[in-house]
Amino acid sequence: MKSVNLHYAKTHLSRLVDEAMAGEEVVIARAGAALVRLTPIEQPKAPRELGRDRGRIVIRDDFDEPMPELEELFYGGSDPA
Repeated sequence: MKSVNLHYAKTHLSRLVDEAMAGEEVVIARAGAALVRLTPIEQPKAPRELGRDRGRIVIRDDFDEPMPELEELFYGGSDPA
C-alpha cells in the first residue's frame, strides 16, 4: 500500500491513477491522516443478452389463479373480497 500526501497527489494524480489501475492500493492523506483510497472501478463484463433463457422458463396458464392453500393461510378460507 502506497500512502501519499494531498499536495503530492494533486501534482502527480495521473501517475497515481496509473499505479492504482495496475493494482497498487494508493491512499491519499492529509497531515498523516488517511482521507481516501484510489482503486480502479470494476468494468462491466459484457452486455446482457435478452431472451437468453427463452424456452427454458414456462409460465403456466393458471399462473395468476387463486391458490386455495394460500387463501387458507392468509384469510382462513376463501378470499373475502
